Amino acid sequence: MIHIQVVGSGCPNCNKLEALCKEVVNELRLDAQIEKVIDINRFAELGVYITPGLLINGQLKSAGKIPVKATLAHWLEDSAKQ
Repeated sequence: MIHIQVVGSGCPNCNKLEALCKEVVNELRLDAQIEKVIDINRFAELGVYITPGLLINGQLKSAGKIPVKATLAHWLEDSAKQ
């Protein structure tokens, strides 16, 4: 199972990133758990200093922007193979 963490306080971009993750997971039929991390105290320990942040299986993939759908799909497919 892929563990996806969307890190952010609930701003519009954080919500867009969460929706995009759900969309890609559904389209690719991946076994994934999406966790929304909204506790500001955890952001720094996860390595996120600019939101929205995205971690896949504990690895920081992006911060401060929303990745394009194709890039997100590539990251998730790679994670599913591991």
